Amino acid sequence: MVEKKTLGKSAVNALFAVILTALALSCLLPLIYNLAVSFSSKAAAEAGRVAFWPVDFTANAYRDIMKEKNFFLSFLVALKRVVLSLITTLPILTMAAYPLAKSKKEFPPRNSILWVFVFCMMFSGGTIPWYMVMKSYGLINNVFGLAICGGIPVFNLILMVNFFQGIPTELEEAAMVDGAGSWYILLRIVVPLSKPVLATIALFTIVAQWNEFFQGLVLSTSATHYPLQTYIKQLVFRLDA
Repeated sequence: MVEKKTLGKSAVNALFAVILTALALSCLLPLIYNLAVSFSSKAAAEAGRVAFWPVDFTANAYRDIMKEKNFFLSFLVALKRVVLSLITTLPILTMAAYPLAKSKKEFPPRNSILWVFVFCMMFSGGTIPWYMVMKSYGLINNVFGLAICGGIPVFNLILMVNFFQGIPTELEEAAMVDGAGSWYILLRIVVPLSKPVLATIALFTIVAQWNEFFQGLVLSTSATHYPLQTYIKQLVFRLDA
């Protein structure tokens, strides 16, 4: 009986491994296709003759983009945006999530504040008021404006709050008995134990900031201030015109 269960479990694990491997490979297909198109001739790409291997191999696309000065400027803006966003977002989220992870008895306005965040996640003030606020603070054509405009993603905040709530309260109570204050507990106990959620949120932040193009279009009046995705979007519009 034990042997049958072991064989059955091994078969299920093997099946899951095959399925997950197939899914992982399928995620690579768009990347492989785009890479093949980039090394194919324009005629072959427009004719739809490219699958997963370059047709009429050429590196003209890369040579042309390397001649564009704004490409490198946009790449640098995108890098600065990601780095500044990480530097601002992670500390803000950590300091916001720590009190919100407390019980209602320890922090009475907890639920009210969380509902305010959720409301702001579902309803925004609109693009024009947001633009006017950013302009009043001098954040137009400013990479810092691109970095902080999504400073507190509510989904990430809720994710961090839930993780903090899973940390045993006995650890904090023991530290308080030894005379530790809130800042000491946060920085020396909670943050070191929260490396998994911090890494996850950092990854979410990097992907979101790197792929965002609309904010760059609104907050930048010059192509030299575009982040990379906004520059690519404008380049596509120009080529399609």
